Amino acid sequence: MKQKDYTIQWLLKGDPAIRWQTLRDLVGVSKKKVLRERKLVAESGWGARLLKLQEPSGGWGAGIYSPKWTSTTYTMLLLRDLGLPSKHPQALKACTLLLNKGFYEDGGINFGSYHKHSETCITGMVLSIVSYFQIRDDRVHNLVDHLLEQQMKDGGWNCQSYRGATHSSFHTTILALEGLREYERSYPRKATEVQKAQQKAREFLLVHRLFKSHRTGKIVNPAMTRFSFPPRWHYDVIRVLDYFQEVDAEKDKRLEDAIQIVRKRQKKDGRWLLQNRYPGRTFFEMEKVGEPSRWNTLRALRVLKWWEST
Repeated sequence: MKQKDYTIQWLLKGDPAIRWQTLRDLVGVSKKKVLRERKLVAESGWGARLLKLQEPSGGWGAGIYSPKWTSTTYTMLLLRDLGLPSKHPQALKACTLLLNKGFYEDGGINFGSYHKHSETCITGMVLSIVSYFQIRDDRVHNLVDHLLEQQMKDGGWNCQSYRGATHSSFHTTILALEGLREYERSYPRKATEVQKAQQKAREFLLVHRLFKSHRTGKIVNPAMTRFSFPPRWHYDVIRVLDYFQEVDAEKDKRLEDAIQIVRKRQKKDGRWLLQNRYPGRTFFEMEKVGEPSRWNTLRALRVLKWWEST
């Protein structure tokens, strides 16, 4: 058996969340078979465990945004990444809760009464969640308008812009991009504006070769080159490359440095390790730091498949 085939078989022995994405992105089976496997996310494994922990209010962890990482926001981000089917009733209940608790007068999301404006990072997160699960609520469109208004001159976003920040943040930018990506996929209105905003933000990231200073060429933060899952609110190379492949962006040469990092991190057995875990309480541990990671292997393989395709 070839190494790649062995690796794929290893992925297919994982959680339903891993299996359905492996079938869709790496194996190439019928849509019917992918949907059948995806349905299992709600019935067994990590997804089912999270759904069982949902509170009567529709939330998790007795909080909307904190405690990290057991709050409603971060649990829903994880269910999005697991691929819980859209329009799942438990997810829609949580989406309504997020909007009811956070929708603010300026059109964004503000979970803290001590702020006089919405928080751009959280607005991006919530937009990605409610768009992915396809809730029918006009407030979703307001979130998009707010993000578009907050886009900075250099093309990205920064949640500290209210405090005078003039340069975009990698973290805020990936959260905004993921939100706009999910919105574009679920709602056709504003498609042109949303696509242009994403293209402008991708150029901001490309100017930085995804992880370097545009002035010195040095790595902005070494943590960006370590692969984590779940990434939470953090930006890293594999997360942003996964976004690029998902939208089938142009294979710009400025991506080569980041692609090289992915290639170098592959082990002799064809797998990638979980290199980092962000501290904080979780409901359960999916993978252990320093051990082979199905999440990172899945994402790395589909990124390289996209990059190497003609």
